[in-house]
Formats: sequence, structure tokens, C-alpha cells
Amino acid sequence: MKKITIIGGGSWGTALGKVLASKEIEVSLLVRREVVCDSINKEKENPFYLPGIKLPKKLKATLDLEEAFGNSEAVFWVIPSHTLRQMLEGLKPLAERVKYHVSAIKGIDLETQKTPYHILREGLPDGCEVMVLGGPSFAKEVAKELPTAVVLAGEKEDETKKIQELIAQPYFRVYRSEDPIGVEIAGALKNVIAIASGICDGLQLGLNARASLITRGLIEMIRLGTKLGGKLHTFYGLAGLGDLVLTCTGALSRNYQVGYRIGKGEKLEDILKSLREVAEGVKTSKVVKNLAYKLKVEMPICEEVYQVLFEKESPQKCLKRLLSRGLKKEFEGCLVL
Repeated sequence: MKKITIIGGGSWGTALGKVLASKEIEVSLLVRREVVCDSINKEKENPFYLPGIKLPKKLKATLDLEEAFGNSEAVFWVIPSHTLRQMLEGLKPLAERVKYHVSAIKGIDLETQKTPYHILREGLPDGCEVMVLGGPSFAKEVAKELPTAVVLAGEKEDETKKIQELIAQPYFRVYRSEDPIGVEIAGALKNVIAIASGICDGLQLGLNARASLITRGLIEMIRLGTKLGGKLHTFYGLAGLGDLVLTCTGALSRNYQVGYRIGKGEKLEDILKSLREVAEGVKTSKVVKNLAYKLKVEMPICEEVYQVLFEKESPQKCLKRLLSRGLKKEFEGCLVL
């Protein structure tokens, strides 16, 4: 491919642009703000989201839709999940000309309770190939070319393989999957558990507590994810366990930081105002609560995260409720390999 379009000039969109442009592919990065556009094109740096990282000459930012999509052969969607429907609607005449579309979004639309994969599938013509990119991948580390493994999921293996080979780098190892729904659901749900993990660390509950929370969080992801059509093995792979461990233990995670600061006593409203980029887990916790109720799935950790975020319950009270639940089998109500 000679040209690729990336929608979204945040840290992850810029990092993916660097991965692709380093392979001498022309990358057009569609951004919202003129100051970001000018910085990338004139200084070859995105100081707002990836300061100190030099960007390749082949990566160019633009505010112009026609310029972004002209002669493009693939589109990577790297924007907050709640903006995708409206963005796709506005870009549809341009986007539907492009065959390959990759969602690198880790969230679920609050209003429709649909994943980005479903939104793109429904909004684009049948001839378009839609895939999902997931796995443990902090943008800053990818931009620094530190070793990273991710997973690319699509329904048609031959088409998925083409994009796999397109984006792979020696430091950016890409695996294939046939489960785009599972990869996407895993990527969204782990953000809610990451908020819980941050709260756990903010309260200084210890490493035993955090390890237990991550493990039980994975069980909740599997319960809901398989109900929504994801394949069990996906949740034990890079998109599930891999991304969960990273996001629940890494200080670079926005969702972890939201939880950590809540655990230290800060108010959610103040935390969100201070963030430069979206912490997807906050909105996703609302969706998860609704889906769990609708599908009759037991998700106690996610439920308590919702209570802390939106019902103003104290983390200590939620912790007490979790620990006082009835005793049961470890894998009760959950598929296992």
C-alpha cells in the first residue's frame, strides 16, 4: 500500500502513524486542532501527546478531509468510542471508497451499546473489510520502538494477513485472530477493571489484592464477553489477559490513573477535567452495567466500579461489599478452557 489514513491525532493515532510511516508508507493523520497539525508537519513532533518523539517524514497531519482520504487504501480509526458514530456519518462518502478499515478503539458506544466494529460494519458498504487491533500497547512505548505484541482480528484470514504484514515491524509484532468481537470486547472491558485496580493501589490494599482483582476481573470479562459473541480463547490472549495485566499495573494507563486518584480521595469530575485524552473505562462502566443486567451476567467488580463513579459510593464501602459476598466455586458461571 502506498497511502494510509489515520483518524485521530492523539497518542495512539500518532504512534500507529509512526509505525506505518517508518515503512516508507505515506500516512495522512486527520487531526482536529491546527496547532497539532502545524507541530507535526513543521517540527515532526506531536508535543501535546507524544512529546520528545521524532516523527518520520512520511507522516503528515491534515485538517482537510479530502486530503486525508485522497488515494488512501486503508483507514485506521483511532478516536474515542463515543465520537465514532457521528464521525463515520460525516466521513461516510469518503470512507466508503476505501476497502480496509481497522478499529483501534477500545470502548463501547454508550447510546447504542455497540462496539466500534459493529458500528463500522453497519455504516460501511459490504465490500469494505473491517478489522480490530487490540492487545497490550501503550502508545508512548510503541512510539519509542520498545518491543510490543498486538493482535489484529478479522473475519477473513487472507485479508487480515495483508494488514498484519502491512503494520508489522521488528519491534511491533502482530498476531492474527478470527475473533474481532472478542478482541474488541476484551479491549473495552479491561478498562473498567483497570479503574478498579487503580483504586486498589490508591487505597494501598497491597499486591495480593491487586493480583486477586486482576484474576477475578478476567473472569468477569469472560462471562460478559462470551455472552456477547466473543470466543473464550481470545480472553486468554493478548487482547484479554495481556492488555488487562498491562492496563491494571502500568502507570501510563489513563484508566488506572483515574482509579488511583479516586483511591487517593480526588473527585471524578476533577480528574476527568485534568486528562488530555479520554479514559474509556468511565463511560464503558455504564454500558457494562446495562449489558450485565440485560444478559443476567454477574459482574461484581464492574458493578462496584460503577457505584464509585456514578453513585458516589465510597471505595471502602464497595470493597467491603465485594469481600462479604457469599463463598462459591472459583469458576462458577464462567466458561473455562
